[in-house]
Amino acid sequence: MPCGGRHDGEVFAVVALPGGAFPGDARITDLADEKCYALQDQYAMDTWAMPADVDVYYLMPSRDSWRYGDRAITCLFGNTDEGAGLTGSLRGDPTTFDTDQVVFLSTANALDAALYEEPGRTPEEDLAAHRAWATQVHDVLGEQIEALRGHSWRAGARTPVADLVADLEDARTEWRKASTAGDADTYHAHYDKGYGAVDGPATVTARKALGLATTPPAAGQGGKEDSAAQV
Repeated sequence: MPCGGRHDGEVFAVVALPGGAFPGDARITDLADEKCYALQDQYAMDTWAMPADVDVYYLMPSRDSWRYGDRAITCLFGNTDEGAGLTGSLRGDPTTFDTDQVVFLSTANALDAALYEEPGRTPEEDLAAHRAWATQVHDVLGEQIEALRGHSWRAGARTPVADLVADLEDARTEWRKASTAGDADTYHAHYDKGYGAVDGPATVTARKALGLATTPPAAGQGGKEDSAAQV
């Protein structure tokens, strides 16, 4: 049905699975988690524009449907309220943005992806894992900064983006220090400062100058829910 009308979900990707024996519900669920959450940013690049009551869901092959050739994981956006639906399309891929917006969102999403990989155990439990992750964030920040500096921005966005780059440089310094922290307390101190310099006022100002959403997602928005369904 047309996206302009009320609908229960909006498909944004279909992942084809290889043939062979049924891999099991747990394995397919892991693949759906991995693939669907990775693909959502290609369809809806501006994560700040995603409504707070929308999350990622997926339809998966069951053991029975697998026997009849079902090899597709269907990734879709749906309302977190089972009684509510969607109206209008959530699509926001590169064809819907200008070049400046695509460059900005691509770098922001790369950083978000790195931040999402935070280890599950605490720094007190596994400082080595957190230090390794901080190194990854530091490296991605370097790539983001290089991309932002290397792009030729429209006149009204040059200063806001330059201010954002300065904040990201500060954040990168803190993540580098976190990556070499000798204890959990020192790690936490640099971790907090590093996070504080990301998605702050400079990010909002740069987004405003580029005509992008300016309200940061609420804490926990976009996290993985129990969103699997078999068909």
